[in-house]
Amino acid sequence: MKLGVLTNLFGDRPLAEACDYFKTLGVEALEIGCGGYPGRDHCDPDVLLNDAAALEEFKNTIASRGLEISCLSVHGNPVHPDKAVAAGYHSDFEKAVLLCEKLGLDTLVTFSGCPGDHEGAKYPNWVTCPWPEDFLAILEWQWNEVLIPYWKKAVAFAEAHGVKRIALEMHPGFCVYNPETLLKLRAAVGPAIGANFDPSHLIWQGMDPVMAIRELRGAIYHFHAKYTIINAEKTSKNGVLDTKHYSDEDNRSWIFRSVGYGSETKKWKDIMSELVLAGYTDAVCIEHEDSLMAPEEGLEKAVELLKEVIIRKAKPVGMRWA
Repeated sequence: MKLGVLTNLFGDRPLAEACDYFKTLGVEALEIGCGGYPGRDHCDPDVLLNDAAALEEFKNTIASRGLEISCLSVHGNPVHPDKAVAAGYHSDFEKAVLLCEKLGLDTLVTFSGCPGDHEGAKYPNWVTCPWPEDFLAILEWQWNEVLIPYWKKAVAFAEAHGVKRIALEMHPGFCVYNPETLLKLRAAVGPAIGANFDPSHLIWQGMDPVMAIRELRGAIYHFHAKYTIINAEKTSKNGVLDTKHYSDEDNRSWIFRSVGYGSETKKWKDIMSELVLAGYTDAVCIEHEDSLMAPEEGLEKAVELLKEVIIRKAKPVGMRWA
C-alpha cells in the first residue's frame, strides 16, 4: 500500500505548491478531483484534454516530485431527476474517463447517484425503509429503470477508454450506500463496479469497517482514510439519522474525525490487516473532513498515524516458519 491524499483539501493552493507540501509529509500518491463535488482546482479536463502542453506540465508537476496519481475523482449524481443537473454530472464523468485514458489510469472514484421517485421528480429520493409499500415501488423503479441502465452504459464507455474500475463511494443519500447495495449493482452491471471504501460513512450507519471489508473482498478498488466519532448520548436519544449541519458539532449524533481521533491505533491496524486479506495493495488516501481541525493539522496527524499502520508489502508467498 502507499500513503495518499485527496488533493482538493488544498484546492486553494497551486498544484505545485500542494505537491511540495505533500512530499515533505511523506505522501506518495494523489487522488485528484476533476469535476463534480470535488471540483477542478488542480485538474480541469476542459484544459488538459485540449492542451497537450498543459497536460505535460500537469504530469511533470506530479512526477518531478516523486509522486504518482492513484486515481481521479468525479463524485456526482449523474442520475439526478433534474435532467440538466444529471447531464452536468454525466459530462463530468465522461471527461474524467477520457482524462484517465490520457493519463494511463484505470480507476475512477465517484458516487452511484440517486434518482427521484418518478420520471417527473425534481429532487432525489433516498429510500430508507420498506413500508409503506410505496417505498419498495420507488426502489424497484430507481434500480431497474434508472440506476442499472445508466451504469451499464457508463461502464461500457469507461471500459472502451481503458477505465476498468469504477470505485463507488458508499454514501447515504445515494442508492449505493453499504456493501449489500454495492454488490447488488456490481452483480447487475459487472465487475467494473467496485467500492471506494470510506470507513467513516459506514461507521455512522452502525457498520464495522473490518466486517464490511471482508464482505467486499475482491471488489475494493480504492480506499479513503477517514473516521467518524459517534456521540453516544445523542444517538441514545435520537439515533444516527442526523440532518443538523456539520458545523453543529455539539448537538450532532456523529461527526467526521481525522485518522486517530475517532478510534485507537489498533482499529486502524485491524482495518489495514483486513485490506491485505482482501487483496488490496493500492493507495490509502486521506480525506480530511474533520471540522475541529485546520486542514494542515488534520492531515499531518493522519499521516503520522497511517505511517505506523499501513502495510507496505503484500503477505509473503512463502512462510519460512510454516
